[in-house]
Amino acid sequence: MTRDWKPRTRAVHAGSRRSGYGEMSEAIFLTQGFVYDSAAAAEARFLEAGPDEFIYARYGNPTVRMFEERIAALEGTEDAFATASGMAAVAGALMAMLRAGDRVVSARALFGSCLYILEEVLARYGVDVAFVDGTDPAAWDAAITPGTRAVFLESVSNPTLEVIDLPHVARRARAAGATVVVDNVFATPVFSRAVAQGADVVVYSATKHIDGQGRALGGVILGSRSFIRKTVEPFLKHTGGAMSPFTAWLMLKGIETMELRVRAQAETAARLAAGLEGHPAVARMLYPLLPSHPQHHLARQVLASGGTVLSFEVRGGKAAAFRFLDALGIVKISNNLGDAKSIATHPATTTHQRLPEAQKAALGITPGLVRLSVGLEDPDDLLADLTQALDTAARA
Repeated sequence: MTRDWKPRTRAVHAGSRRSGYGEMSEAIFLTQGFVYDSAAAAEARFLEAGPDEFIYARYGNPTVRMFEERIAALEGTEDAFATASGMAAVAGALMAMLRAGDRVVSARALFGSCLYILEEVLARYGVDVAFVDGTDPAAWDAAITPGTRAVFLESVSNPTLEVIDLPHVARRARAAGATVVVDNVFATPVFSRAVAQGADVVVYSATKHIDGQGRALGGVILGSRSFIRKTVEPFLKHTGGAMSPFTAWLMLKGIETMELRVRAQAETAARLAAGLEGHPAVARMLYPLLPSHPQHHLARQVLASGGTVLSFEVRGGKAAAFRFLDALGIVKISNNLGDAKSIATHPATTTHQRLPEAQKAALGITPGLVRLSVGLEDPDDLLADLTQALDTAARA
């Protein structure tokens, strides 16, 4: 029956479990262990646990399972595994399937911590990682050779909002026998088309739009039941990257309102991008659905929305960008995104600070670049706040 529900109905009801008390809100099962009726029952469960049987919270929990089933129903995958953070999801999805000698092809425009996993951690353990210009289909074609084990990309890159032609990459990967892993945070579960466009595995930082209110860290890996239960679960249950029951409960509450929040945020983001693009202090505006975006036509084809995040370059470099940030009133300086509160980030000195200057330049992360995560404030108030801050930045 769940398959016939529209997304907003799934977001409220999918995966629900009720105890004998018949509670309306999902229960938080704050327990690390579970009791068995007999020693034989314990033996049987460890041998093969049933679909609603649990052993230990690191392996699974009723509240966490509700979250996993609900987000899987929204994304359109067979199963999911909830993790302690978004980076635990990225690391878990990749490390669970890879071993020394495997080859991974990745877009080079990634969040700083994702780059660390690929450049430092996987390389340290003998995985061959090749980086390509994610916007160049020919580069993917050349790099994804027969025997490539996995392909990794952000469907929309952080922070420069490059758009990947996922259907093209997925076709090339499938021909080579590679598993396509997509970090889909900027696309959000609301606007996601990743599975339909060929992704085998989708990862989210639930910290972002799923929670949506800056309360808790969390992540999730979504894919086929075989991949989640036979590849991901053994790795994560033994290495300890599972989500806590209380966090899962928060995420369940966040999912209920996610579509309403994200659609409102995306509408405001599009309005702000268009309204600020012509400001004298803005040298470059990056928002996928703006005609000025270098991949505007591709974005129209592969994205269901421009999303809740925009980036722009303030004329005058770092000093001007800092003047802009310090002049903000409503918008807060922080490094999260997908929050109900609008957040401005200076990637060159925060989220991507560790990258060499040449690599920042190649990725378009200039000293004047600012990433703006649009919240739920009134659009007119946000536009006024950003405009006055840009006016201040222009006054050297």
